[in-house]
Amino acid sequence: MSSLKGLVFHENYLLHETGGHPERKERLMAVIDYLKEKGLLAEMVPLEAREAALEEVALNHSPRYIEEVRGFCEAGGGHLDPDTVVSRDSYRAALWAVGGALVAVDAVLEGRCSSVFCAVRPPGHHALKSRAMGFCIFNNVAIAARYALKKGLDRVLIVDWDAHHGNGTQEAFYTSAQVLYFSTHQWPLYPGSGRAEERGAGPGYGYTINCPLDPGSGDDVFMEVFDRVLLPRAREFAPQLILLSAGYDAHALDPLASLELSTRGFAALGRRITRLSQEGGAPVVALLEGGYNLSALAQSVAATIEVLP
Repeated sequence: MSSLKGLVFHENYLLHETGGHPERKERLMAVIDYLKEKGLLAEMVPLEAREAALEEVALNHSPRYIEEVRGFCEAGGGHLDPDTVVSRDSYRAALWAVGGALVAVDAVLEGRCSSVFCAVRPPGHHALKSRAMGFCIFNNVAIAARYALKKGLDRVLIVDWDAHHGNGTQEAFYTSAQVLYFSTHQWPLYPGSGRAEERGAGPGYGYTINCPLDPGSGDDVFMEVFDRVLLPRAREFAPQLILLSAGYDAHALDPLASLELSTRGFAALGRRITRLSQEGGAPVVALLEGGYNLSALAQSVAATIEVLP
């Protein structure tokens, strides 16, 4: 496995105009500017994003829904749901976000990179098969997982440390034994799913692991949960690919949640992901989800990249 770290970013991600919405283009601009300032950008392999084909998006979304999003955006946009704002070019941005995730999967599976960070937007983990939700249009991480399985993998681990439960990702793989979905998230908090007893169904029972956390949990609680719950189960599962839903709204400075994780805490979580990767030879693709304090977001992304394999 290569030791190079890749980065996916494209100007088209800035086309998703949301006005004063918390999920705004300034988030990515802050991340890229900080990576330049830290010198990290120069050390990473730039991966050229692409537009996802419709059949690739349809790995996780209904063709009718995809067409509804296209038409809604072309008509000028508005609210796809109460929380999800789109503009005329948001459909295009969303296709490029999916395409960026798939480019990253190709890069790690072909051995060109050991890890890739995807600085993409709009985010994805709330998006359901036929419904936009929670700032999300297409579920980037779920499509990436299905894409990897289609390429011949049998076991994909998704770790979601966003402050909000990834209900769309959970739904996508709730009955699958090929994808182990692990989530830490604030409870109670939007979207109201992710109870500990939600563990999967049928062949997928035991392959969904939810760890709802109290407000104010902080670094120590996160580390305990990762060490006690995630690491043993992930080692047993032996993933061939690790996908990280890298949301940073669990940060102590974030305005939309109250989990009190520090920048140093995100680095510590990242080291645990790296440990899993190096133990089993599974590369890592991290995809940006939430995170709405610009400085905390940028610093935490950099801290994650620094410790990834």
